[in-house]
Amino acid sequence: MTTKTAERKYPRYGLWAVLLICLVPSAWAGVYQHGTVVRMRMTDCLPVHHGFMMAMSGGAVPTGPEVCPEYTLISDKVVFVIVGRSSDQMIPLADVIDFRLHNNEMAVRIDDARRENKFGIKEMILRTEWDMVQKHITEQMRRAPRSSEDVPENNLVLTRPE
Repeated sequence: MTTKTAERKYPRYGLWAVLLICLVPSAWAGVYQHGTVVRMRMTDCLPVHHGFMMAMSGGAVPTGPEVCPEYTLISDKVVFVIVGRSSDQMIPLADVIDFRLHNNEMAVRIDDARRENKFGIKEMILRTEWDMVQKHITEQMRRAPRSSEDVPENNLVLTRPE
């Protein structure tokens, strides 16, 4: 009788183990946040901090400054300014992307790609504060005087002769 109960327990535990193994990768995929890229510009790359051995070896002769893409990424609660490690790390604008924070960097996955791209985090601001700053900038631009080409001198209105 003990052998029959033992035979029934092991397949049941095996089934739970298989089910658990199948569910764990989907749980890891759930750690991603979603955000939208709203701006891109090319800036100097963030400095790369190498380890002790690189500093002691003298390193290679530094070349001219490399330009890297800088993106503004808006999530639900935080707005990030991130910088790519090299000039070939591109993110499509106005697309919703998946990202996660990992070791003081942002790991970005675009369109279900197999691997993540790593970006350095340059700035972070709360979404509510960023919205207020954007509103203030918009109001300032609306109130700004037009350029001298748009405004006629001496407030004369130019009309077309008939």
